[in-house]
Amino acid sequence: MASDFDRRSERFDGYRLSADASDSDSSSTPTSAFSCDLRRRQAESSTSLSSFSLDFDSNSESSPLVVLPPVVDGRHVTLPTVKTEKCATELPEAELMKERFAKLLLGEDMSGGRKGVCTALAISNAITNLAATVFGDLWKLEPLAPQKKSMWCREMKWLLSVTDSIVELVPSMQAFPGGGTFGVMVPQPRPDIDVNLPALKKLDAMLISILDGFHDSEFCYVDRGVVVADGEQIEACPLSPSSRRSSIRLEEKWWLPFPKVPPNGLSEETRKRLQQCRDCSNQIFKAALAINKSVLSEMEVPEVYTDSLPKSGKEALGEILYQYIATDQLSSEGLDCFDLSSEYTVLEMTNRIEAAMHVWRQKYQKKKLNPGKKSWGDAVKGLVAYTERDRQLSQRAETLLTCLKLNFPDLPQTTLDMNKIQYNRDVGQAILESYSRVLESLAFNLMARIEDLLYVDEATQQRSAAQSPVLKQRQNLGAHSLQKWAFF
Repeated sequence: MASDFDRRSERFDGYRLSADASDSDSSSTPTSAFSCDLRRRQAESSTSLSSFSLDFDSNSESSPLVVLPPVVDGRHVTLPTVKTEKCATELPEAELMKERFAKLLLGEDMSGGRKGVCTALAISNAITNLAATVFGDLWKLEPLAPQKKSMWCREMKWLLSVTDSIVELVPSMQAFPGGGTFGVMVPQPRPDIDVNLPALKKLDAMLISILDGFHDSEFCYVDRGVVVADGEQIEACPLSPSSRRSSIRLEEKWWLPFPKVPPNGLSEETRKRLQQCRDCSNQIFKAALAINKSVLSEMEVPEVYTDSLPKSGKEALGEILYQYIATDQLSSEGLDCFDLSSEYTVLEMTNRIEAAMHVWRQKYQKKKLNPGKKSWGDAVKGLVAYTERDRQLSQRAETLLTCLKLNFPDLPQTTLDMNKIQYNRDVGQAILESYSRVLESLAFNLMARIEDLLYVDEATQQRSAAQSPVLKQRQNLGAHSLQKWAFF
């Protein structure tokens, strides 16, 4: 019995020594070591919170602290690491470029699946979203913020760099060093990109320079109401004949801040400069609109649009509009008989005319290529009659469509234009179309803000001119009364 007790004591002492080595050298009794270990096991089993185990290196005092993951139900649990996201301005330019082009390559589908759009539409959407981010809140005539200006220049440079690789191969003759020539295919920029892209870049620089010129201005902006001298609101004021459109009123565009000018109006120099900026913006708007229309006309009509067309042009137009186009006398003055008071009605009429025009063109092409199973003489007679009629109707519809677009230059995109943009596969055309469209929108908004400012200035001058005789009359009456009291 004594020997068994001695052996158990030795085993217990060994356990105590090993435990003491891991804790501290000050523990001299086995009971203290055993109780510490028991309390530690009870604390782990009684709580569901994670407890961290610390492991020190007994050989070195300067060893790093190793933190093990928490243990829950006998398994290690990995805590999510909190990542600090940096702002776009803090990231280096290479990282920003990687992020932008990664989104383009994924086709706006961050999951990497099959729901991504084509490259042409992805670049078009990227240019549109960038313009909305930079110029979306262009509510005042003031220079762009430095961050937005640098963002526009930097990211447009990245997106337009794709056009450097869009080339076409043309035959060329080169000479051998020892004499003789041989033909090779030489790459050169595509003609539409080579012509339109430098023009768009120049228009872009002109618009940015116009915005940069609005610093230290005589006018300012208020949040509510059109406020002039003495804080009075303008209720009604006739516009000058030079104003192309009615000014934006408070009840129409209530979210826009309104300009405030000095009591006597703007100076003559400022007024001339504003008129020059408006004329320049108008020319930029027309140039960007012309490029946009040219690019859209060169895009192929998607099959989705042609499949959705009605069977006949009369069905697409309606009875009244069809009778108007079918008559021999077609002029722009005849549009007065239609309701063109709202933008919605004009856009709906434009979509109908465009649909009928393509219906007649399809019939013309089908009858020209496939005359049918009739005899040769009947087929020729029917072909000439029907194809000529369809050709005339399509030409008249195109003429009426041109008149509508000339009378309403700020008309939104038609259904055909939106389908062309959505289903286009040409990357070069997508870049030219989206770039010209955002410049067109920017020029139009800039022109509208200038016209609003000139409208308020004109109203202020008219009010000041109307109040000046009253002030003079009051001054004369005051001087006359003073003379009368001086006489007595």
